[in-house]
Amino acid sequence: MSETSELIIITASNGNNLNLSKKFFEKSKELNIKSEILDLTEYNLPLFNPRNKPKENIPEEIEKIKEQLLNTEKWIICAPEYNGSIPPILSNLIAWLSISGDDFRNLFNGQPIAIATFSGGQGIELLTSLRIQLVHLGSQVLGRQLSSSFSKPAEENTIQDIIKRLMQMKKLTIDY
Repeated sequence: MSETSELIIITASNGNNLNLSKKFFEKSKELNIKSEILDLTEYNLPLFNPRNKPKENIPEEIEKIKEQLLNTEKWIICAPEYNGSIPPILSNLIAWLSISGDDFRNLFNGQPIAIATFSGGQGIELLTSLRIQLVHLGSQVLGRQLSSSFSKPAEENTIQDIIKRLMQMKKLTIDY
């Protein structure tokens, strides 16, 4: 991982959403944006369980992912819709990340994030659920989102527009 990545594309599947992530990656390279893909399926993260005293036992993989995210200016999340909501692998990661600091919002607060999906249907429930969760955590979620499927493939100009809009955003910081 490059310490100076401007964009990280998080994928929550090794299928069509990984392919969508690769489209975002290729377009970002064309736009001369330093980017990388974080494929959550490459990790064997334990299930978040509050009984296991997670704050005392944060997995090394979570610490590595957290550091990677802290060092990246902008994020895109590509995830499939699972049972009308967020896929378990992504929800699990968010749960771990939210307890890995002093404040459950510390990693997400002010973070510019774009969301996208390739789903069997329209993926609207995923996009809505994910937007609600990320906003609750303090993130700035880009207004434009991408919903794609077999009958409605992602268009190159939409991917480019989302990347360009996201790159114009700045991480919000609050000084107290």
